[in-house]
Amino acid sequence: MILLGVFSGYHDASACLVDDYRLVAAVARERLTRVKVDRGRGPDEAIDEVLAIAGLTRRDVDMVVLGRGPFPWRHFRHWRGGRLIEGRVRQALGRAKMKSMERELVRLGHADSLALFDAERFLAGHGFRAGTPVRFFNHHLAHALPALFHSDGDDALLYTAEGGGDNVQYSRHHFHDGRLETLEGDDGAFARPMAIDSLGLAYGYVTQALGFHMNRHEGKVTGLAALGRPVVAEAIAGRFRVDDDGRVTSDYPSYLAMREHLVGLSRTTAREDMAASIQHVLEDTIRAAVKRTLARHPAKHLGVAGGVFANVRLNQRLAEEAGVEALFVYPAMSDAGRPHGGVLQALLERDGMKRWLNHRHRLDTLYLGRDSGDAAERALAATPGVRQVAADTVAAIPAMLAAGRIVGLYTLGMEYGLRALGARSIPAAPTDSAINDTLNRRLERSEFMPFAPVVAEGDADTVFDLPAALRYAVWFMTMTCAVRLAWRERIPAVVHVDGAARPQVIARAPNTLYFDILAGYKALTGIPVLINTSFNVHEEPIVNTPAEAARALLDGRIDALAIAGGVWARGDAP
Repeated sequence: MILLGVFSGYHDASACLVDDYRLVAAVARERLTRVKVDRGRGPDEAIDEVLAIAGLTRRDVDMVVLGRGPFPWRHFRHWRGGRLIEGRVRQALGRAKMKSMERELVRLGHADSLALFDAERFLAGHGFRAGTPVRFFNHHLAHALPALFHSDGDDALLYTAEGGGDNVQYSRHHFHDGRLETLEGDDGAFARPMAIDSLGLAYGYVTQALGFHMNRHEGKVTGLAALGRPVVAEAIAGRFRVDDDGRVTSDYPSYLAMREHLVGLSRTTAREDMAASIQHVLEDTIRAAVKRTLARHPAKHLGVAGGVFANVRLNQRLAEEAGVEALFVYPAMSDAGRPHGGVLQALLERDGMKRWLNHRHRLDTLYLGRDSGDAAERALAATPGVRQVAADTVAAIPAMLAAGRIVGLYTLGMEYGLRALGARSIPAAPTDSAINDTLNRRLERSEFMPFAPVVAEGDADTVFDLPAALRYAVWFMTMTCAVRLAWRERIPAVVHVDGAARPQVIARAPNTLYFDILAGYKALTGIPVLINTSFNVHEEPIVNTPAEAARALLDGRIDALAIAGGVWARGDAP
C-alpha cells in the first residue's frame, strides 16, 4: 500500500512516501524551491519529488494523509453566509485565500476535519484517483509516533513541545504494556481555549528580539547562551509553572503579553545574557516537566520531538538528568517530520497496536532525497568552468582537507530533517579554530557555535564523553556532549566555550564515501575527527541538485567538490 504523507504548513511544508511501513522518500519543499522556509501553500513540488524518487505518479497513491495546515478556500465545504459570499467573490477575482484547517476546527470546537474538507475536490484537483482514502493526523501524535517507532524498548515516555499545533503546545504519551496512553495533547484541545504556555514561542520571541528570525535562527540563540549569564532567568521563570503531574503552565494573559515582556527584558539586557536566560528557563522547565511526568508514569526510555528539541543543549541535559536509560530525539523533529508521523498514525489506526509494533525498527538511513548517482558526474562534466582534478575521491580529499581546503561533499540522497549528515556536507579540518572564520566568511554565515564534528563509531568514546543514554541519538547530530580534556586543544574548531560539541557518530554503512574520507584523514593526520557543516550558503536551503553543488564551486564557496566519481574544481583553480 502506497501512503503519501503531506504537511501543508506555514513553515516546513513537506511530503513523504511510505510503502506500507517502509519510508521510501521524504523531502521538504524549501529544498526544491530554494526559498528558505518556503511557506503559504501546499508542498506540490515535494509531492512530485517523493513520487518521482519511487518511480510513481499521483494515481499510484493508495492513501493521502494530511496535516491540519492551510488549504485553498475551495477545499472547505462548511462556508455559510457572509464567509461563503466573500469566498466566492475572491475566487472569482482570482484572490482566494488559503485557510487553516486548525483554525477552522478551533472556531467550530471539534476535531472532525473530514466534515469540513471536500476530499473529492482535493483529489481531483491534485491528480489523485477518485475515491482514494484521505485521512488527517493529529499534530503532536505525528511528532511522537516516529520517536517510538524508530526506537527500542517496551516502555517509553513520548514528549513533544513546540510553538504550537492543533491548539496545544505540548503532548505527553506513555507507552507501556503494549498500549499507548495519551496524557496530554489529544484532539479534545479543539474544544478548549488555547493555553498561553508555549516555551517554544517564548524562545522564538527572544530570537526575534535579539535580531534573528523566528523558526530559523533559534540555534544562534543557543550558541550565544554559552557566552552569557542567565541574569534575567528568574524574571522569565517566575512566569512559568510545572505542576506535580508535569504539565507546563504560565500566568501570561496572552501571547502578546508574553512577547512584550520578553522584548522588554531584551532591551535592557546584553544579548548573550538574554540568550543565556531563556536557554536556562527552557532547560529547567522542560527538565522538570519530563521528570515529574516520569515520576507519575515511569519509563526507561524517553522519546522527544517537536521544534523545541532542535535545541541540542536541552537534549544533552535531558540525557544526563532525566534518569532514563535511553533518549531518542527524532532527527526530523521539526514540522518537516510530521508527514511520516501522520502516516504512522494512519497505519496504527488501520492495523492496531500489536501489528504496528511488530514493524518497529531503528533508522538505518536518512538519505531519503533523490540520489543523482551517475547523473552528478554527467552534470559536472557539462558545466562550463569546472574540471575534474582527481578520479579517486577517497585518495585525494583527505590531503586537501589536511591542507586547509574547503570541500563540498555531494553523494547519495539529500538528508531528511534539519541536519546535513554526510550526503550534503562540507567537511573540513578541525585542528585550527581559524577555519570557523574562513567557513563563515565564505558561506556568509554569522555563527556563535563552532561547527559540528563527525567521528567514526570506533573512535567516539576516545574523543567524546558520551552518556549511555545517547548511544543511538548521536548518530543523527541531535545533541551536545562533553569533549574529553585531552582532545579539546587538538580539535578546537569543533569545541564550544563550555567544552561541549555536537557530534555525529558514523559507521561505514550506509555512506561509505563519507566514512572512508574520514578514515583517510585519520590515517594521514592521526586526528579521527572532521568538521561537518551543512552544504549551503547562509539563508539558503541545503543544496539538493548537482547544479546547485556546481554553483557553490563556481561562486568560490568551496575549493573542491567531492562526488563518488571523483573530485572537481573550478577551471582556473591551481
